[in-house]
Amino acid sequence: MGYATFLSLIIIIIYVITILKKGEKMSKLIKVISLAIVGLFSTLLVANTVFANEVNVFSARHYDSDVQLYEKFTAKNGIKVNVVSGKDKALQKRIKEEGKDSKADIYITADAGRLGAFQAEGMFQKGASSAALKKVVPANFRSPYWVGIAKRARIIYYNPKTVNPSWNMSYENLADPKYKGRVVIRKSSNIYNQSLVASLIKNNGEKNTAAWAKGMVNNFARKPTGNDRAQILAVAAGEADWAVANTYYLALMLSGKKGAEQQAAAKKVMPFFPNQDGRGTHMNISGGGILKHAPNKANAVKLLEFLLTPEAQQHIVNNTFEYPMIPGVKANKLIAQFGLDFKQDLKTKVSNYGKLQAKALKVMNEAGW
Repeated sequence: MGYATFLSLIIIIIYVITILKKGEKMSKLIKVISLAIVGLFSTLLVANTVFANEVNVFSARHYDSDVQLYEKFTAKNGIKVNVVSGKDKALQKRIKEEGKDSKADIYITADAGRLGAFQAEGMFQKGASSAALKKVVPANFRSPYWVGIAKRARIIYYNPKTVNPSWNMSYENLADPKYKGRVVIRKSSNIYNQSLVASLIKNNGEKNTAAWAKGMVNNFARKPTGNDRAQILAVAAGEADWAVANTYYLALMLSGKKGAEQQAAAKKVMPFFPNQDGRGTHMNISGGGILKHAPNKANAVKLLEFLLTPEAQQHIVNNTFEYPMIPGVKANKLIAQFGLDFKQDLKTKVSNYGKLQAKALKVMNEAGW
């Protein structure tokens, strides 16, 4: 029971006791009680209206800057943002177990593969792509159920002192026997790799991608281990000539936020944007969708729309080193210094990553990845 409700009940009781002590007529007692009940109803109505002016975000993104962004949204729109943070599996499990009783409105995470897989379980509702969102987000970076809020590129890294990639080097080239024992990349269980391989399946077919995966395994400089930064560090240390990792990890290392040692290592490597003579560099997203049982859908749409405004986009790229989703927003200088005119893969819809996730994992596992 809320404070306002409790106070209203106390007022009713005091009125009744006062009237009974004075010996007032029953008609007046009924009138007073009626007025008090109307007042109580009004209080509850107002309280519920205030309570409803919120949106509940379940987020697997681990950035404190996102919380700052939600605070900006509240200041601008008067809608309170309640955030539940955690790892994807834990958040998804909670949402599914709570079902219709879930208070979650939006699920936000990194990688279209995760969003697509959750969509396949029927956890989102249509409506994430409002007219405003469709206007600013390219069709290949959204679906009827979720929308991208920032772009990511998964690229190749090299040490310029030891190797020099040809201008038209591709992901497919990494499986060439001449790179035997020279490539590092994360495990097959990594969602970023699953989405990359899913894009290869979409463009080259499952059979060709299976052959590519076997070639990749033959070229590993070591057994896949560590996160994306570990792959970049391996190239900097001379343990490998080529690595695959997302761009924002290099910027994070260069920023010094991960220590002087990683900052120095990052300065030893160079990023390379592959497939420039073909479909373009593999792109992925961070994104969000409105959940099936969202109690505050209208507010959820407003929040997603806010995240795609120039103000919010600038905040995102300045703090996470991702690429902006909408035009007219400058990428962070730590990532922009490597060039922004590279050809992005705008042909492959990121919604394919979730659809082909199982096949991608199968291909990698069968190759011994």
